Amino acid sequence: MDFGTLALFAGILTLAAAAPGPAVIAIVARTLARGRSGSVAFIAALALGDMLWLAAACLGLAALAAALGSLFILVRLAGAAYLLYLAYRLWTAPAKPAALAPDAEHRSTLELFGAGLALSMGNPKTMAFYLALLPTLVDLGHLSVLGFIEMAGIIALVLSLVFAAYVLVADRARRFIASSRAMRWLNRSCGIAMAGAAVTLATK
Repeated sequence: MDFGTLALFAGILTLAAAAPGPAVIAIVARTLARGRSGSVAFIAALALGDMLWLAAACLGLAALAAALGSLFILVRLAGAAYLLYLAYRLWTAPAKPAALAPDAEHRSTLELFGAGLALSMGNPKTMAFYLALLPTLVDLGHLSVLGFIEMAGIIALVLSLVFAAYVLVADRARRFIASSRAMRWLNRSCGIAMAGAAVTLATK
């Protein structure tokens, strides 16, 4: 695939990934409340979800998923339900100052990976990006295996950089929280943000 097409794809993907949405809200809210621990698994799952939508668009399955609305709705609601659960955990979390609170979330890497994948696969913005925009950039009927690998590599690189930047900024902001009262306010604010992301995911 020519460099110009790949650069254009990378640029549009960067803008789409950086735009505030359920994934960004979930990443920022979780990092503010729990630190960077587990963010690698979460981001990796989001990137994998995008790659799966890329593959679906190339194989014509994205249109099928859009047609099978009930199946897609179930995936979307599952992602929204998990975000609501995270919102509840944030709201009820102990109000420990960030300097004293453990960075590690008491959840397995596999659980966080599954949550990120469900969020990515159920995000209507992600599906719309690959279903509607991708065919205007690439001739999917003549996309080679190498071209697919190149685009998948761009997805992995762009999403990792964009979401990691959000994690680092949120984690730096978190470390300024020094009192239990401020931490309780932060936990509950992040819980509300996470619940808002869940509602957005479920209703779009």
